[in-house]
Amino acid sequence: MSAHRETSNHSATIEPPPRIGDPYRARPLRFLRRQDLGSWRVKVYGIATPGRVPRSELVEATVARAAEVLPDIGPDRPGVGFIIAHDAATVGIALIYWWQSANELHQRVFTSPLDAPQALVPVADPAAGCVWELGIVDFERRAWIEDVLKKDDIELYLSRELDTEV
Repeated sequence: MSAHRETSNHSATIEPPPRIGDPYRARPLRFLRRQDLGSWRVKVYGIATPGRVPRSELVEATVARAAEVLPDIGPDRPGVGFIIAHDAATVGIALIYWWQSANELHQRVFTSPLDAPQALVPVADPAAGCVWELGIVDFERRAWIEDVLKKDDIELYLSRELDTEV
């Protein structure tokens, strides 16, 4: 099991969100740890604005919210997923994903004000994700196909970690 990585380098001076025409700035996509939530096994990721890491308050609030909303495990729901704590430019975002029916990825999204990362509320009509969140989703989708659908090896899937910049 990977150690919990430090998540306290989030400055109060946040850059505005990117706009079309702005120069592209890669963001760090960081694997933080694996977490057991009851019988669920999830990978925990963090994203923050360039040069920062997601605040531990948002990471822990995301993990706690996942424990509340993940559905019951069943024959078509093996209790495996991943979560993303995204400390974005204007809002905290908690994304909770789980695998179901072999090839489906289900999702719940919550947001919070920057100054109250624990105050996560559901997003009624969430986007599929931003380009950085989708970098993690793409990695996890590819790992699921290779490790679970082709090799029937959930442990191998759970061992894969993404730690890069996109």
